[in-house]
Amino acid sequence: MASLQNSPSLSRTLSPNSFPQIGLQRYHSSFPCCRRGFSFVVRAHQSLAHAQVKSRRRQLIAVSVIAPWVSLVNQTSFAAETKKGFLLVTDKKDGYSFLYPFGWQEVVIDGQDKVFKDVIEPLESVSVNMIPTNKQDIRDFGPPQQIAETLIKKVLAPPSQKTKLIEASEHDVDGKAYYTFEFIAQAPNYTRHALSTISIGNGKFYTLTTGANERRWDKMKDKLHAVVDSFNIFSV
Repeated sequence: MASLQNSPSLSRTLSPNSFPQIGLQRYHSSFPCCRRGFSFVVRAHQSLAHAQVKSRRRQLIAVSVIAPWVSLVNQTSFAAETKKGFLLVTDKKDGYSFLYPFGWQEVVIDGQDKVFKDVIEPLESVSVNMIPTNKQDIRDFGPPQQIAETLIKKVLAPPSQKTKLIEASEHDVDGKAYYTFEFIAQAPNYTRHALSTISIGNGKFYTLTTGANERRWDKMKDKLHAVVDSFNIFSV
């Protein structure tokens, strides 16, 4: 949602080990006529100590390499398998999480905070966008249908595409209001069937949009509904 300037109410918003003691006296008494037995045991003791020191050094090196990486993962976004057929992405910095279908790849698109898409079916994707807002609740902008129509026409589809809002609804998750709506955007050579959910938190207006080519809607709609329904905003 790069700009909301065409919507007056929205534009203002919008991570030393002690070594085992070797019984030198026992080994020395085993070789009463040969003092070299003692030398052999000392060398064996030194060799064992050296091997253990090298092993500990390797362990310390491994820990020093892995620990910063683990810390980085804990502080930034990460993906982990959570539901069969889906991956969960959590953005701890911006305060949101959602599911996306397994196999979709993350891509970088200007103006979008996160985008995952199918590499074979490019219209099958999910994106998240945020803009600052002074509002505290999505309902402060108006009812679901009104806000959905404004976003579809002004932000979510190019002006050249014909759009149609199918339905819009409101639901509550842990005391936070979300608007979810379904729409169609028709271009000259394709039609995209999409779902969006919007909400406010952390001083931001969040929009998650997912969709697919109309010809694959029946096959993908359950997955896309799972994506939209999974969107969650948390305090940061």
